Amino acid sequence: MTSAEHAPRDDRHLPALSCLVAALLFGASTPASKALLGSIGPFTLAGLLYLGGALAVLPISFRGGSAELRRAPKQRWMLAFAVLFGGGIGPVLMLLGLRAASAASVSLWLNAETIATALLAWALFHEHMDRRTVIAIALVLAGGLLLAAPEGAAGWRAGALVALACLCWGLDNNLTALISGFTPAQTTAIKGIGAGTVNLALGLALEGRIPGAAVIAAALAVGAFSYGFSIMLYISGAQQLGASRSQLIFSTSPFLGVLLAWTLLGEPIQPFQIAAAGAMAVGLYVMLTARHEHEHTHEAMHHTHSHRHDDGHHGHVHPGMPAWVRHTHPHDHEPAVHSHPHEPDIHHRHGHD
Repeated sequence: MTSAEHAPRDDRHLPALSCLVAALLFGASTPASKALLGSIGPFTLAGLLYLGGALAVLPISFRGGSAELRRAPKQRWMLAFAVLFGGGIGPVLMLLGLRAASAASVSLWLNAETIATALLAWALFHEHMDRRTVIAIALVLAGGLLLAAPEGAAGWRAGALVALACLCWGLDNNLTALISGFTPAQTTAIKGIGAGTVNLALGLALEGRIPGAAVIAAALAVGAFSYGFSIMLYISGAQQLGASRSQLIFSTSPFLGVLLAWTLLGEPIQPFQIAAAGAMAVGLYVMLTARHEHEHTHEAMHHTHSHRHDDGHHGHVHPGMPAWVRHTHPHDHEPAVHSHPHEPDIHHRHGHD
């Protein structure tokens, strides 16, 4: 074994990279879904997308996690609500909005998910919101208004549906960032099977048509990459970055959706879309460049997630394992008080006066 193989691996940026790849995969789903909606209803399509996602991650979802933590009622309730809002209600609302507006506009409206995640994180889950976050929210909302106004009543209806979908996904993002005991693959598989089965059943009952084999295969393929692998990667990053920060990185996905809508679907480039994209991009940059540091207290905690032992929070020892090796297992944290720059991850859910 060479000396390079003994060198510590700097994977501090791995959570951010996971969220970015997740964003790229999900960004492709908006124009792909727009193309599929011509031959399939929104409930049926939502069901097939999530079932495709579940099938993609199922082979790697049978190991890991903590059986003890999975039995905790709080963990099960959080997962159930994440499935209901993020996998059941949110996708259908988004697809209904997509039927009434262009894929490019809907892609940009999806930036509201970042704002919904941040607001819910602040209001319900003890994440800090500073002045930069408020400015970012205002800019993203301004971009949403720029998108809706030129399209008239249909634009406002579509925008409202997508905004409600983003609210559902914002709640889902906050809940999945806190789920412990289930690995990201397990959470994704459960969400995909539960939401996919219910939506598909509703689609077959309400929409009354069974799509052809080619359409089913295409929907499952889109779901495998844009929902299955994307959700799994996003959850992995969110558990280490916090809901609002991980969602900031994930917010690059709408811009990829816009580019694909302009290029692959041939949708016209509208000046108001460019203006809205600019406002939203500036708002997201303002939020992303914020720095948060103060003295804070850590309570005793027992959970499981991917970690390494040189990050200042995981001091337990595994004989023979270098501190920089990332691994996953249930572990305990002793109470501690210290100060350092931090994100609102699963270790930093303290309040702010």
